[in-house]
Amino acid sequence: MTAERGADPHVRELLGAYVLDALSAAESGPVARHLQSCDACAAAYVEVADAVCLLALLDEEDLLE
Repeated sequence: MTAERGADPHVRELLGAYVLDALSAAESGPVARHLQSCDACAAAYVEVADAVCLLALLDEEDLLE
């Protein structure tokens, strides 16, 4: 993965991996810097982070329903 996405300067495609700490240091740095200056991506980050937190509350039985 890379934080540079062609003409699109936003990092939305990387937010899931960023929230899960699955990016390398070279990738997470640019994402963190972008989130500090882009309100749209910062809002999307909050939504992804909230979803990850909610998923952590589910157990196997919840997922099978």
